[in-house]
Amino acid sequence: MQNKTGILILTGVIALLSVYYLSFTFVSRSIKEDATAFATTKSGDIDLRKKQRYLDSLWKEPVYLGNTLQEVTERELGLGLDLQGGMHVVLEVTPADILRGLAGNTRDPKFNEAIKKAQEAQKSSRASFVDLFVDAYKEVSPGNKLASLFATSANRGKLSYQSTDTEVRRVLNEEVEGAIGRAFQIIQARVDKFGVSNANVQRLPGTGRVLIELPGADNPERIRRLLTGAAKLEFCEVYQLGEISAGIEGLGAYLLREEAARKAAQTAAPASGTAAKGDLASQLASGAKGDSTKADSAATGSALTQLFVPVSQNQLGVYLKDTARANAVLNNPEVRALFPADMVYSWDRKGFTTTDNREILPIYFLKKPGGQAPLEGDVITDAANDYDEAGRPEVTMNMNATGARKWAALTGANVGRPVAILLDNQVYTAPNVQNEITGGRSSITGQFTVEETKDMANVLKAGKLPAPTTIVEESIVGSTLGSEAISAGIISSLVGLLIVLAFVVIYYGSAGVIADIALIINMFFLLGVMAAVPGTVLTMPGIAGIVLTIGMSVDANVLIFERIKEELALGKPFKQAISDGFRNAYSSIFDSNITTLLTGFILLLFGTGLIRGFAVTLVIGIFTSLFAAILITRLILDSYTESGKTLAFSVGWTKNLFKDSNFDFVSHRRIYYIISSTIIALGIVSVLWKGFGLGVDFKGGRSYVVRFEQPIATTDVRDALEAPLGGAPEVKTYGGTGVNSDQVKITTSYMIDNDSPDSDKQVEAAVNNGLAKISGNKASIESSQKVGPTIANDLIVSAFWSILLAVAVVFTYILIRFKKLAFGYGALVALFHDVLIILAIFSIFNGILPFSLDIDQAFIGALLTIMGYSMNDTVVVFDRVREYLNESKGKKESIATIINNALNSTLSRTAVTGLSTMLVLVVLFLFGGATIRGFSFAMLIGVIVGTYSSLFVATPIVVDTLSKDQDKPTTPTTARIDTVPADFTDNVETPEEFSATAAKKEKKAKTPLIRPSQS
Repeated sequence: MQNKTGILILTGVIALLSVYYLSFTFVSRSIKEDATAFATTKSGDIDLRKKQRYLDSLWKEPVYLGNTLQEVTERELGLGLDLQGGMHVVLEVTPADILRGLAGNTRDPKFNEAIKKAQEAQKSSRASFVDLFVDAYKEVSPGNKLASLFATSANRGKLSYQSTDTEVRRVLNEEVEGAIGRAFQIIQARVDKFGVSNANVQRLPGTGRVLIELPGADNPERIRRLLTGAAKLEFCEVYQLGEISAGIEGLGAYLLREEAARKAAQTAAPASGTAAKGDLASQLASGAKGDSTKADSAATGSALTQLFVPVSQNQLGVYLKDTARANAVLNNPEVRALFPADMVYSWDRKGFTTTDNREILPIYFLKKPGGQAPLEGDVITDAANDYDEAGRPEVTMNMNATGARKWAALTGANVGRPVAILLDNQVYTAPNVQNEITGGRSSITGQFTVEETKDMANVLKAGKLPAPTTIVEESIVGSTLGSEAISAGIISSLVGLLIVLAFVVIYYGSAGVIADIALIINMFFLLGVMAAVPGTVLTMPGIAGIVLTIGMSVDANVLIFERIKEELALGKPFKQAISDGFRNAYSSIFDSNITTLLTGFILLLFGTGLIRGFAVTLVIGIFTSLFAAILITRLILDSYTESGKTLAFSVGWTKNLFKDSNFDFVSHRRIYYIISSTIIALGIVSVLWKGFGLGVDFKGGRSYVVRFEQPIATTDVRDALEAPLGGAPEVKTYGGTGVNSDQVKITTSYMIDNDSPDSDKQVEAAVNNGLAKISGNKASIESSQKVGPTIANDLIVSAFWSILLAVAVVFTYILIRFKKLAFGYGALVALFHDVLIILAIFSIFNGILPFSLDIDQAFIGALLTIMGYSMNDTVVVFDRVREYLNESKGKKESIATIINNALNSTLSRTAVTGLSTMLVLVVLFLFGGATIRGFSFAMLIGVIVGTYSSLFVATPIVVDTLSKDQDKPTTPTTARIDTVPADFTDNVETPEEFSATAAKKEKKAKTPLIRPSQS
């Protein structure tokens, strides 16, 4: 092996980086445990506010290698929703309302009819809403031009009455796409308010949807309200501190009294060193009553500056960790009475960091007479990012006539003073007015980057085209369910790892120890890479991916060891056997892992949420397992050869286990075809008879996981909920293994088409009312999920295309790699065979087995992974078949014999890999928890079916195809002959004459003859 030193250095670097990145996770967990211990009362209860205060106090403080707690938390390997609880939401920007705004909120009945038709068509179509609307409008109002609707003053410069329908369609698509982008910007800003670590906000490509994941979020109603509320843009005057000095002085006095009451002691003079604070507070409170003593002023100022920090001559700020307390103080009725009646306060959208690494959030005191801003965002007609005369980034905006008039009055009254621009009650910017602005066109300059001006223009433009959002998919996981999932995941991972480690040693003996070392290194590198990749979170399917990687990573070592055993059996020296064994195994290793990797990339492309977490783990696991098996294992084995040692690759009972095996896989292939066809036929009958158990994400609706104090029958729950939900819901056991369980999963379509903000609360209340009828068995909702009918249809379509894409990609790769259609046909048939068999089993046994067999996104993820595993197994077999076919050239052996020999030569590898993977999946099924029980069952059955199809379906198809090609008559070649003897053509037989002559000769040879003796 070459470059051993380089490989050792690379391994050391990866190991050090893995330790470095994983250390952030351990530090973060340790600090959170300290916070929990600090907030735990003597009775064992946890004061969540006290815990949060502990974390806030360290949030901007260096805690590890110069990193603040915030930075450490951002770099830890986070947990997904299913492991710590939280909320998953998919928001859809409503394009119908955008079109209404572009059309000037017209009341044209034809327009409204076309909108309704487009909304109905969108439930079963993947076309853009604009295209559906345009087609519907042409249908309901033939002959009318779209320009008659959309050539409004708001669209001047973009559309006119002479614009063609094609031009209008293009502009509408651009405006809707822009509105969705602006809505995404607003949603991102809102999510930042939650203070949730590892929050994930992303646009779903090709749709008007935004995916939001908030691990640890525990107030679903607040999240719904903030995410779906209208974006409110306001322009307000700003109070100077001198104008409200009396209120600030009173605020300081209030804080002083509060501090005194809290300490339950008399007010003491400030300690030495606070005089400066008192002087600064006195300056801020200039204009206070003259009869205040200096001591009182100093004490008041000290109390004030303990909470509020001077940011500039006319502005205060608050340390980020103290904002919750500042909100409570400023909202106190006594404090509010100290300030003018029209004064409100708002926070800046972002803070700044001081030299001592503490973050301050500025606060603005604004004028809002009657609680209403003098100018709001509905007057903005356009906004764009630009550059001023000096080449600095700026933002330009245009207003309508009403806005221009109000803006002139507002800026004219505030020359030399700031005017705050607010979005969702946060101050986005507060530029100083240089002079009165007339005409409705103005620019905002400041210390902006180009990206900031683009974002600001998008935010300002949001006032022109409001883009309401609706929740089309929602999932809430309770913290209790999440902690149980963590326990189940850890147990299943550890048990699965130990079983595989033991199995490998039992089968391969001392060589198995080397494989185990490589496997442990692989696991360490896998977690290290996951921790290093930004935004990666560990989910329950991610743990399933780790457990599956444990089983599949054994495959590369098995392939290598089996090849080494073959070379040793040929009598080669130990060193040469290792070298040849690795070289001969490379082809199978790379081919099998590439096919699985392709499937993993398809999962990344189509998967969302939990399935994406599984795909990330699978893809990373493939790379780390290849590195460990090919390089780490080789380094260890080479160290044995260099020291003159040898190694056993088997133990007594496995030494001759598959040696000289001669199973006839090929001759009875028609029996296997019949068995598979029968199962598929039964599945078709089952589908036609009772269909599939579709999950809520494929049929739409709401589902709730409910925990009872005692086990309960699903029929009792169904009967209790039938009346409140207007029909019997679907109720299945969740987490149990029998008919009765203390957890059930309830699925209902009740009010699923109702988009009102209170619909979720109404359905949840109906469920709780029904559960309350079950006496003596208290119930609580642990998690919930909601999927609208539109997104359910989209998920079905994307699942269908993902499966077809996986089939096409794998078929193409095998065709290129093996250069024979026979192998492509075999792989294609095997893939469809595996998919149909799994679907048949899930339909036949749905409702029979004591756990859910729903067809949902998790099932599709399992199905794609099964296809990858099946191809992994099939390609290894194909690789050996190709090798045997090449070696048999010139030999008089039938295709069936050659391929049968190839199958027998890979039997040991097939058995070891399949058995080790199945052992891991059995552990995952038993201990992995209810969250992925159906997923792990599909994987377990899939591995069995995939192994079966590699031996008894894919390869027999290759036998049949190649045998047909071999049996085809070859076309005689024509040779050129320049000189032909005169009598040559007289002696040439035609093909028919040749066949007749040969038949006569054969008959003659078989006919008994009596002839005279030659004696």
